[in-house]
Amino acid sequence: MDRDHLFATDPEFMERFEHFAKEEVVYEEGQQLEDKTRYMAVLASLIGCQGLDEFRVICRKALEGALSPVEVKEIVYQSVDYLGMGRMRPFLTAVNEVLGDMGVRLPLEGQATTTMEDRLKRGIQAQVQIFGDQMKEAWKQGHINRWLAANCFGDYYTRKGLNLSEREMITFCFLAAQGGCEPQLTSHAKGNMRMGNDKDFLVRVVSQCLPYIGYPRSLNAIACIKKAAEEFS
Repeated sequence: MDRDHLFATDPEFMERFEHFAKEEVVYEEGQQLEDKTRYMAVLASLIGCQGLDEFRVICRKALEGALSPVEVKEIVYQSVDYLGMGRMRPFLTAVNEVLGDMGVRLPLEGQATTTMEDRLKRGIQAQVQIFGDQMKEAWKQGHINRWLAANCFGDYYTRKGLNLSEREMITFCFLAAQGGCEPQLTSHAKGNMRMGNDKDFLVRVVSQCLPYIGYPRSLNAIACIKKAAEEFS
């Protein structure tokens, strides 16, 4: 069902939801984000919670001024490491359809900066920059850790289109929105803080995503932020 049709079929619900999500939350004192950051966080959260229909709506709105096609594509690409291709693919199809409807020619210009030969080295460098020197040898702790360095960080975090602090922020959103990832969420909250995305910023991110992921996962995310802040200080 087209989302606009909901205003006809469920007018009372849509009146309250739209007021909450588009007015109360967006303009809450002390919880505001610039449009670009808010749209990035909301899109990442919708991927994380598998909100495909709402993703299509928000994606189009984001592309109307706040985000570039490259930025939206990079959000979707990076989600594959945190959700897997099985849950990411419908969103890649959706963004391609939205871009096509808007007259954007695909494929977009490539954004890769690594090769198959240097992706592990560059991925380790990104891990160290985000999490600290203890990551220099982490890739040696089994094949999954090596894949994490080469694939997750070497293939995706090194791409152009988004900077490292933005990539850490959307990773935080992927994890918060899908739930059940609290250890990783706390770790990436600390990674965000190392990138300059402090406790107050992360709380604002969660606040802006709450209408799309609900209260339980939002409250869990806030708890992880507080824990990370205590360990980070």
